Amino acid sequence: MTATPAADPRPATDEEIASVEEQLRLLFVRVRAVWKEAAAAVHPDLQPVGYKILSAVVRRGAMNAGAVAEALEIDKSVVSRQVKQLEALGLATSVPDPKDGRARIIQPTPVAIERVGQRSSRMQQQLYAKLRTWSADDVEQLARLLARLGGDALGEREAQDPAAS
Repeated sequence: MTATPAADPRPATDEEIASVEEQLRLLFVRVRAVWKEAAAAVHPDLQPVGYKILSAVVRRGAMNAGAVAEALEIDKSVVSRQVKQLEALGLATSVPDPKDGRARIIQPTPVAIERVGQRSSRMQQQLYAKLRTWSADDVEQLARLLARLGGDALGEREAQDPAAS
């Protein structure tokens, strides 16, 4: 049974909030490890940030570096360096942006699409398998609470735009 804010008007204690902070820290550590594993599964020389960039262009389609940097909230110079590595590894190509000659459009290669798709589907299968062991109420509550935390902590734009993550 879950308490709603109206049912439990007591504010959270610092210790309770610290417990949430610790669980988030542990989750983020695991997520970084998963990105590292995913990058290595795509190519042994691929860095985790390169994997995030590559998976973004695989999922969303060809994008210019500025759009990638904005979507992933990373510096454009990092994107530029990683795209060079992706090209060297045969995982992406970049072509001049027809709308802006100064910009380049980043496109995944067929090999990248296949490898990222395989890795993504394995990670998704693992997540689904784990969450299928939970009750529907627990999964719904987790989704609601994550959306609420995202909206409260990150601001409404990020919370309302799942593509921005």
